[in-house]
Amino acid sequence: MLRTESSPEVVTAWLSGEIDHHSAKEMRETIDREIERWRPALLILDFRDVSFMDSSGIGLVMGRYKNMSFIGGEVRVTNCSPCIYKVMKVAGLDRLAEITRQRSVSNK
Repeated sequence: MLRTESSPEVVTAWLSGEIDHHSAKEMRETIDREIERWRPALLILDFRDVSFMDSSGIGLVMGRYKNMSFIGGEVRVTNCSPCIYKVMKVAGLDRLAEITRQRSVSNK
C-alpha cells in the first residue's frame, strides 16, 4: 500500500506492507506520477510501516533516485527498520540518498 502527499517542494510517500515484485510496480508508478506532476525538490520515502522488502525495494529507491536526479531533486529514505536499514546500507543506497532508521520509543 502507498499513501502520498505532494506539493511543488516535497512529495512524501508512506509505504506499507510488503515491498516485493508484485507490490513494487504499483508503488513505483504512483510515485513516478507524483514526481512528474509536481517536479519537487525533495522526495521522501517513509518506510515506517514496511514489514518486508526484497530486492524490489532496492530497485524502487534506485529508480526514484534516478528520476529525481533528472529533475535536479534529492531523495530521503526515512523510518527504516533495523533490518531494512542494513539492507539499504549493504546495497550502497546511502551513497544515493540520506537514509534514517526508525526512532525508538522511550518509556520514560
